[in-house]
Amino acid sequence: MSQARIWTGSADFTSGSSTPFGIFDSDSSFTSDAPKVASWCAKRLGYPIIDIELLGENFFAVFEEAASEYSSQVNQFNIRNNLGSLEGQATGANYTGQSVLGSELINVATIAEAYGNFANVGGRTDIKKNYITVGTGSQEYDLQTLFADVSESGERIDVTKVFYETTPAINRFFDPYSVSGQGTLNLVDEFGFGSFSPAAQFVLMPIYEDMLRIQQIEFNDQIRKSAHTFNIVNNKIQIFPKPTSEYKLWFEYQVVKDRRENSTIITPNVVSDYSNIGYNFAEYNKINDVGKQWIRKYTLALAKEMLGAVREKYNTVPIPGSEVSLDGAALRAEAQTEKDSLIEQLRENLNEVSKKVRMENEAAMVDQQQQIVQKVPLNIYVG
Repeated sequence: MSQARIWTGSADFTSGSSTPFGIFDSDSSFTSDAPKVASWCAKRLGYPIIDIELLGENFFAVFEEAASEYSSQVNQFNIRNNLGSLEGQATGANYTGQSVLGSELINVATIAEAYGNFANVGGRTDIKKNYITVGTGSQEYDLQTLFADVSESGERIDVTKVFYETTPAINRFFDPYSVSGQGTLNLVDEFGFGSFSPAAQFVLMPIYEDMLRIQQIEFNDQIRKSAHTFNIVNNKIQIFPKPTSEYKLWFEYQVVKDRRENSTIITPNVVSDYSNIGYNFAEYNKINDVGKQWIRKYTLALAKEMLGAVREKYNTVPIPGSEVSLDGAALRAEAQTEKDSLIEQLRENLNEVSKKVRMENEAAMVDQQQQIVQKVPLNIYVG
């Protein structure tokens, strides 16, 4: 069995060869810290009291891994925190180290547009308008056959509004020849009533009186007369009362195929999900001391794990008259616990400063401040 190589007490960092990926090799702060972190880890593992079966390259490799792991954890948090704001932005940009202030309102509005189509109040699908000719004495008409098959190439249509109504009550509200008991003042132009009846006289009545009169006219048409109405099922419309003359029946509609195709927006080459949002490795020299301390601790845990793996391979070391058992398994178990604890701690700290949690904390602070202000005694002024 080959002899394990031992840490000599120091190691020189060489950019381009000392780390596997060279992620931070161009960062002078990283290359400066690497030998110091290696020495610190070795001493934390027992050097020079005991031999450490690792070399400088081993320490440099786990130092790079720890720095990239820290950056990865922070970036994962930022992606979750900012994906809604950055969704739809062009790919290729790097948001690492940049403040992203934005709202997901635009996404909500985009989703709401599809609902607006169904509510007939907007959206991304055109609301079209056309008519059919209603004949004398005929009450039932198939809009799909009479109109859509002819004008929309047989595509299915969804009728959203039918303009089949009686004359508005307001048109019959003012009668220029009915002035009995109420005609004492001329209708004032300042209220925009002059165009209704230039020859009549009116008393300016309360608004609720106008509403009651309009309602009376509508109820009269609905109950005492055969009110204008219709019923539409599967694009087949029935109109009431039975037409007594020929006229145009206007309606609004949407083409179902257009609405289905326009209900989803698909945009290429933009930020769409977790995989293509631009977050690169953080620059080591811009990581604060809190982050660098986490990196050092994680480097130590990784080094301990690697040392445990080495010692498990050799397991025992022969000495004169006996042999010594190495603590490889114990080191690996201890290292795994430390790694899990550090990751959990970092994630908790990141979650505590998420946009959602910060807004909740600020709302709670406002509530507390209001309670404090309510307890402040008011000044009494004597005048």
